Amino acid sequence: MYCRNALLDIHVRAHQSLAGLLRHCRELTADELRRELPGFGYPTVHEQLEHVIGAEQYWMRVVRGTYVSRQESDEGDGRFPTVEALEQFRVVVAGETEDDLRNSTDEAWNEPREMLTWPDNRRILVPALILLRTQMHIYQHQGQVMAMCRTMGKPGPAGLDFPIV
Repeated sequence: MYCRNALLDIHVRAHQSLAGLLRHCRELTADELRRELPGFGYPTVHEQLEHVIGAEQYWMRVVRGTYVSRQESDEGDGRFPTVEALEQFRVVVAGETEDDLRNSTDEAWNEPREMLTWPDNRRILVPALILLRTQMHIYQHQGQVMAMCRTMGKPGPAGLDFPIV
């Protein structure tokens, strides 16, 4: 059984790391932010960052039961053209997830239930596992962004791993 307080702690720490990555990405030029690099599923730093935040938004809408269609996603709609706009998007999405964690029970996070996912699939899923997936997903893409930054000669700072202190 997953405890919502532990889930909240993991979430806060993951977003602390993501906020640090976004701070580093403010050093990139607009060209570097949108430079396509081969070998990455999302070929630009901007797309990587927007995707990782949008994925948490999508999955938490699935958990809440408010997901209707992929077209309602904020990801990829051009509203986050700068790192500052992406940081604001991150703050909103993280805040919504934190509210979900604070205003629920451990049981609600652990009870398997039917959820609607893209493309109109009904699946039995466990909310806590979805939340954990979104947080692991942050680190997957954070590693890709750091590799992209190194490729462009702008290596990121140390200390963006999962914070243990």
